[in-house]
Amino acid sequence: MNFNLLNIGFGNMVMGCKVVAIISPESAPIKRMVQEARERNTLIDATFGRKTRSVLIMDNGQIILSALQAETISHRILQVDGEDKEEPEEEL
Repeated sequence: MNFNLLNIGFGNMVMGCKVVAIISPESAPIKRMVQEARERNTLIDATFGRKTRSVLIMDNGQIILSALQAETISHRILQVDGEDKEEPEEEL
């Protein structure tokens, strides 16, 4: 199994292969989802007191808050995936 660690800001890392979605926290349904996770104790706040700019949904149902923009994290996932994958062989 490939364990790609993804930096989500301030030295915090998550397993990139466990991220299901990276969402902006602005909409009411996402705010409710974050509040429900807080009440269930399945919320991890990795913002270090800064403004939440992205919400990561993990495959086990945990919610992680990050101070980085969703686009920044998605670029980091693509960079990690791109480095670890071998070039596909051309078919003849």
